[in-house]
Amino acid sequence: MEQAEIDNRIMIITPDLGFSVLEPFGKKFPNRLINAGIAEQNAIGIASGLALSGMVVYVYSIIPFVTMRCYEQIRVDVAYLNANVRLVGVGAGLSYGPAGATHHALEDISLMRSLPNMTVCCPGDPIEVRDLVRSSFTHEGPMYIRLGKNGETCIHDENQHIELGQAVTVRDYGDSEAVLITTSNTFHLALEWVDQWKNEEGINVMLVSMPTIKPFDNKKIIELIDLSIPIFTLEEHTVIGGLGTTVAEVIAEYGKPVQFKRIGIPDVFTHVVGDQHYLRKELGIVKPKLN
Repeated sequence: MEQAEIDNRIMIITPDLGFSVLEPFGKKFPNRLINAGIAEQNAIGIASGLALSGMVVYVYSIIPFVTMRCYEQIRVDVAYLNANVRLVGVGAGLSYGPAGATHHALEDISLMRSLPNMTVCCPGDPIEVRDLVRSSFTHEGPMYIRLGKNGETCIHDENQHIELGQAVTVRDYGDSEAVLITTSNTFHLALEWVDQWKNEEGINVMLVSMPTIKPFDNKKIIELIDLSIPIFTLEEHTVIGGLGTTVAEVIAEYGKPVQFKRIGIPDVFTHVVGDQHYLRKELGIVKPKLN
């Protein structure tokens, strides 16, 4: 809303979601909020047309609906045309656990990062969200912004600056015995694990946040490989195509041996229903033993 005050190109399109969230924007800018109804493919087409006419368009919905239901339109209307459309998805990973597999968002990073021209942002706390959203105002080309739900606390200091495409070292003890790389809505869990390793087991583990998956901070991964300590990745996403895969690609091409382990959702659908914490344990997102 602050940016929309000074930039009349900013628009929001919703496929009939965002109630109790988008009303203030719609009240202040009634001509710049469109409810396309439960028609995600149409919403993407409208967004692309508006973007190609000079607007900067944000399409807001639950992740499976804003990425998967309309994937062909994203590929052809948005990515192929390099349009200034920002796909904003809420409910990363298992955030909508009780709603079942239809509402789980476990393949979205893989889908989005495979599209040419698409920038993929996976902020893990409000500071990362703030700075990546700010970068979206002037970024050229399409973006996908993957959000959790609501109420996440800040991990970074208020003065921390998050740069698009750059990793952020959150904990570095100088004598770290391993490194944990995380992204999106497992940022808080990763911090919890690192603190537990230190306080309960006396093991120092470096913590690195990856708020951007594409473009990826390959330089940071190479720096970590050169430390010759075990590297772990943690994400609430399938282990295929997400953060772990991206890190593995850098390791493979760099060619220097390093101990590496992906922690994420295995290649299965879950037929179990429960809250996010319950489903994490059921699907194997468990803190590994380091000693």
